[in-house]
Amino acid sequence: MITRGRVQGVGYRWYTREAASARGVAGWVRNRRDGAVEAELHGSDAHVQIVIDSMTQGPPGAQVDEVMVTDVYTRAPRGFEIRATD
Repeated sequence: MITRGRVQGVGYRWYTREAASARGVAGWVRNRRDGAVEAELHGSDAHVQIVIDSMTQGPPGAQVDEVMVTDVYTRAPRGFEIRATD
């Protein structure tokens, strides 16, 4: 998924990691050079949707303008990590 708006420099990646970890959702999140944040989420449909909903709000200081969700079929990683900027 790609999230656009004021999502860098506001703790958005840590917020996403906490939301995912609290629900047992695996995956990763990273900043993109174009100012967006990219994430991949793996888990039950219900738990992934809860994380997506929280990412739509974002942490204090964020302003989420757009969330683009696409299905990907990759192997689920263990845990949830913050990756380096792509």
